[in-house]
Amino acid sequence: MQQRWTAERVLALAPDAAARTAGSALARPESWSATGASTAAHGPIWGSGGGATAYRTVVDPAGPTGRCSCPRPGFPCVHALGLMLLWANDPAAVPVGASAPDWVDAPAAGRRGRAGPADPAAARRRAERRAAEVAEGTERLRRWLADRVHQGLAGTEREGYAMWDGIAERMVDAKAPGLAARLRAAGAIPASGAEGWPGRLLEDYAELWLLLRAHEHADDLDPSLVAGLRARIGWTVDAEDVLRAARAEGTAVHDRWLVLGSRDSVDGGLTERRIWLRGTGSGRPALVLAFGPQGRAPQLALPVGRTIEADAAFHDDAVPLRVALGERTGEPAAGAEPAGVGPEEATLAYAEALRREPWLEAWPVVLADVLAVPEPMGWRIAGADGFWLPVDRARTGEQALWRLSAMSGGTGLTVFGEYGARGFVPVTAWHEGQAVPL
Repeated sequence: MQQRWTAERVLALAPDAAARTAGSALARPESWSATGASTAAHGPIWGSGGGATAYRTVVDPAGPTGRCSCPRPGFPCVHALGLMLLWANDPAAVPVGASAPDWVDAPAAGRRGRAGPADPAAARRRAERRAAEVAEGTERLRRWLADRVHQGLAGTEREGYAMWDGIAERMVDAKAPGLAARLRAAGAIPASGAEGWPGRLLEDYAELWLLLRAHEHADDLDPSLVAGLRARIGWTVDAEDVLRAARAEGTAVHDRWLVLGSRDSVDGGLTERRIWLRGTGSGRPALVLAFGPQGRAPQLALPVGRTIEADAAFHDDAVPLRVALGERTGEPAAGAEPAGVGPEEATLAYAEALRREPWLEAWPVVLADVLAVPEPMGWRIAGADGFWLPVDRARTGEQALWRLSAMSGGTGLTVFGEYGARGFVPVTAWHEGQAVPL
């Protein structure tokens, strides 16, 4: 019997954000009239359905390869993604050993080579096509940004979301979903009407411009910077490939990892879960990303405040934070309250990380002995030494801040959160020795 994949591993196969969204919408039992999985260790999974037309889809996860009767070229099509997501998320919906129709074993006549072993030359051609599409998209966005700055910001708050959605969809079409997500986030700034929105919008413009210029000169950058740049633009890397390479090179980090915090966000119908870890032996921070299809939470959920034992393979970024997590050993165990630093030291650490990777989105910080303090100009996370961090209000709910303030009772707490260009986002606090997600 095939070992089931995780949803995030399936979603990593999707060529772009649109395919991820469409595939996620098909990951429901009612989308398929018949499904099944082979009992063989390297057998296929199959399904008939996938929408109004009953397409016939067969996937061999061992490749992964597959075929589908739909007219869409290339593997995986959205039907293959939907079937694999259903198989990953709902074992009962794709029963093992179900009687397979004759077409499951039939050759894929005229289906553009979807069946059979992977073709390295075809994979290379696909990669080259995507690189060309991304390059065309980034050039389009560069001209768009230049025009926006030349026109000025006056009246931007009255233009609505249509203008932002239009350029964001162009980036999705160009296989650059990371840029699309940044554009949608930027579009919410003028619409908010918040004080100081022009300055924040210009900051977003500047960050986008930095990414575009870096992409234009990627051949001149250090490979570790290019890895992070590609991730921000929207390239995905299969977690299994990262783990396999790290184990082969002996760079996987085996440790007992304290789960510092977990935070979900939704973009384009998909749920992204950011799980932050800290090695109790190595002291290294690590970020695990997990994704869930439309309307479903990611499969991976780790208990905040407890420890897990596992291998972690770090991506080749200039500031290595992202990891692929290997199989866990044993059960989660109680974790101690983590050691923290003051706001000043946290700011210096973030500045150093930002120097090494200019497009770093967030830096994990454990603050010790701090209070959440409401101020007329916004909330602050204040340390005993008088230094403080501003709170990123766009990503932090009012309820979480009042809860944090109430827990402290005027006494400093240990607080974990993400520190970024807009400020600090509290994620977890420790109260009376217990981790409390915010």
